[in-house]
Amino acid sequence: MTPLRVALALLLVCAVAAWQVSVIPQSLMEMTVGASLVPAGVVAGLSLAGACYALSALRGHQPDESLNPEQTALPGSLARLLSLLAGGALFMLLVVPLGFVLPAALCGMCIARAFDAPLGGKSLLICSAIAAVFWLVFARLLGVGLGPAFAPLGI
Repeated sequence: MTPLRVALALLLVCAVAAWQVSVIPQSLMEMTVGASLVPAGVVAGLSLAGACYALSALRGHQPDESLNPEQTALPGSLARLLSLLAGGALFMLLVVPLGFVLPAALCGMCIARAFDAPLGGKSLLICSAIAAVFWLVFARLLGVGLGPAFAPLGI
């Protein structure tokens, strides 16, 4: 894929993101800062970066590394893809019966495995800590309905 095609794909994703930000409903409460302010800022920043990359690609300043004869695919690409898909599937299948933290940790471990991290206690601890922090920030501090952290324990 050429750099220009990558840039166009990025701009297409930014356009879809901008559309999604535009359909965020307004809060019924009187708020100084609405729910769409931060997402709109992020999308605007990413759109600006994508436009700069597209302009640079149009001028021919972005190298196409796929044409480099030394570039080769990483070994085990099918296993990497299956690991990513397994992580998403595990999360979707287990989040209702087990709560948020354990399925998110398993999903994180599968994603880490796709990038050659070993499956073990260290990966489990890191992914569990990240999942727990995300649950605490979003479910407790921000009030996002993520469900229980550990459903079997009632927490």
